[in-house]
Amino acid sequence: MSNIHIQDVPNNNKEDFYTSFREKLMSVEQFPTFYTFKFIVPANPDTKTEIEKIFVHPSTKIQVKDSKTGKYNSLTIETFVNTADEVIYYYKRVATIEHVIML
Repeated sequence: MSNIHIQDVPNNNKEDFYTSFREKLMSVEQFPTFYTFKFIVPANPDTKTEIEKIFVHPSTKIQVKDSKTGKYNSLTIETFVNTADEVIYYYKRVATIEHVIML
């Protein structure tokens, strides 16, 4: 099953964006579900740890892949979510961390 990702929604206004993203999630996903989040972060252990602290559900699986240059890490995080609002909650929490690219 393929997840809808944050980059699939046009980014006009922050609140409109999350409203559109929620609608798209509701039309594509069936909740509850396992949802896959993807982030690009600087290769800094503190940034990685900050993100890991957000995803505390026991089902959470985190895969880290280094970039060719070693300057960045790609994080793929799969976790159980009950609702579209929970997906958005996770994205909003991660958005507070500097230099994170959400895919």
